[in-house]
Amino acid sequence: MNIAILDGYTLNPGDLDWASIHKLGHADIYDRSNAEEIVKRAKDAEVLLVNKVVLTEAILDQLPKVKYIGVMATGFNNIDINAARKHNITVTNVKAYGPASVAQQTFALLLAVVNHAELHSQSVFAGEWVASPDFCYWKTPLTELAGKTMGLIGLGDIGSQVAKIALAFGMQVIAYRKHSTPTDGVEMVSLEEVFEKSDVVSLHCPLTDETKEIVNKERLARMKRNAIILNTGRGPLIQESDLAEALKNGIIAGAGLDVLSTEPPKADNPLLSAPNCIITPHVAWATFEARKRLLQMVADNLESFMHNEPMNVVS
Repeated sequence: MNIAILDGYTLNPGDLDWASIHKLGHADIYDRSNAEEIVKRAKDAEVLLVNKVVLTEAILDQLPKVKYIGVMATGFNNIDINAARKHNITVTNVKAYGPASVAQQTFALLLAVVNHAELHSQSVFAGEWVASPDFCYWKTPLTELAGKTMGLIGLGDIGSQVAKIALAFGMQVIAYRKHSTPTDGVEMVSLEEVFEKSDVVSLHCPLTDETKEIVNKERLARMKRNAIILNTGRGPLIQESDLAEALKNGIIAGAGLDVLSTEPPKADNPLLSAPNCIITPHVAWATFEARKRLLQMVADNLESFMHNEPMNVVS
């Protein structure tokens, strides 16, 4: 089969091996493809592998040879699934390749908010410790996590991993999930209770019409003033101007975000200038180990399709 990888760079900037894909067919690999380049690059391909490239009905109408689209990620909202069905194109995605990595980043963000290790390190290298009259100092209040309440919205593979780490820190863990199941050490509560009772609210739910802007002005107002919001899920789970205002006005204490509503963000995104807000560029998924697993699972999905046994089908 002819394979076109239309935006391979974020998955593999050069530290992984495409061999598992090459063995399945002739692969043309492009780091990035803009909308005008897609049809030209994909016109001879039976297989398209994409991460965030948007494949609309208008584009798929121009690609009659395509039989399979492998999304190199979990989310597949960049694919017009109805158009894929119309053209009898099988679409697959990859799940559960990085729960440990995303949970790790969740706590990296939380620790950045409560301990500010980087801020204090920078102050040391700026000479402030050398000039200090005391043996120690801190530039911002420091917070102990033990005994605090972690509230999870979503308790799937990633949320469950975050719960385990929170429990190891000595935190109390409560969670809301639409279809809840008992989980050791986790108290299942209502959505409103998560916002009202938690010292830390961490988002691990899918983006749907129901969960879009699940964090908004009304819910932020119900949170503790010392509370922290974490988001390693999807940017649109948060109404960003509401969160920026809450941080500016001290309604909550801080936020740690790995995702924003538009990526890359626009320069006028209000969270880019919000106080007590840590933002990383959607890297929770991007550890070497997680990307290596993801690439192998992409190859496994394609190989299964080629053997007429497709798996992880979302179309």
